[in-house]
Amino acid sequence: MSSQSIIPQASAISFDQRVDEIAKQVATYHSEGKKIFASSSFQPQSVVLLDIISRVDKNIPVYFLDTNYHFPETIEFRDQLAKKLGLNIIDLKSKIPVDKQVDENGEPLHVHHHDRCCHINKVEPLEDILKENDVWINGIRKGQSAVRAQMQKEEVAKHGVIKYHPILDWDSKMVFQYINERKLPLHSLIAKGYFSVGCLPCTAKADPTKPLWSDDRSGRWAGKAKTECGLHTSL
Repeated sequence: MSSQSIIPQASAISFDQRVDEIAKQVATYHSEGKKIFASSSFQPQSVVLLDIISRVDKNIPVYFLDTNYHFPETIEFRDQLAKKLGLNIIDLKSKIPVDKQVDENGEPLHVHHHDRCCHINKVEPLEDILKENDVWINGIRKGQSAVRAQMQKEEVAKHGVIKYHPILDWDSKMVFQYINERKLPLHSLIAKGYFSVGCLPCTAKADPTKPLWSDDRSGRWAGKAKTECGLHTSL
C-alpha cells in the first residue's frame, strides 16, 4: 500500500515553510545553549517528525521507549527509518525486568493495571532523560485526542524542560500528504487495519468505517477509559 493510495482526497500542500520554521526554532534553542532531544513511538504517523528532524538536525538524539511489548512490525519500522534517515536513535527500557512487572496474582501489569504498566515502561524511563535536557521534541497533534487538543506548541514539562510540539496543528491529511511528497515508507500495519499503534497487548485494529486521516485512536486501549499513556500528561 502506498501513501498516495491512502490520501486521494488530500490537496497538495507545500511544507517547505513549515520545515523552515521548525529549523529556525531548533536553531534558536541551540543558540540559547539548550540541550535538545526527541522521542518517538515509531507508530505509522511518526515518520513525519522523524523525517523533519533528519532534515533539520540529524544529531538530535531520538529516544525510543522499548517496552518489550511492541509489534515486531514496529521494531522493523524503527530499524528501517534509522537506516533511511540516518537518525541517532537510542532505545530506552524500564529498569524493572518484564518478568517482574506483574501484579499480586502474578499476571502481567498490562492485563489489569494499564496505567502502572505505562508508567513503568514509558514515563519513568523518559523522566530520567528529561532531567538531563532542556528541550523535548515530540510529534503529538491536536486531532489525536481531546487532551492533546488543549496543548500548545511550547509547554513546560517536569524539571523545567520545554516541550516543543512542532506538528501540533497538522491534521492527518497533511501527515499523509507529507509522507507522499517525501516518498517516505509506511508502517506495514497500516495495510492490516491499524491506524494508531502502541504496544501489542493494548492495540487493536481501528474502526474500519473511518478513513485513515480521521485520527482515529479507537484501537488504543480498546474498551477502556484510558486514552493516554501518561507521557504527555504527567511529564
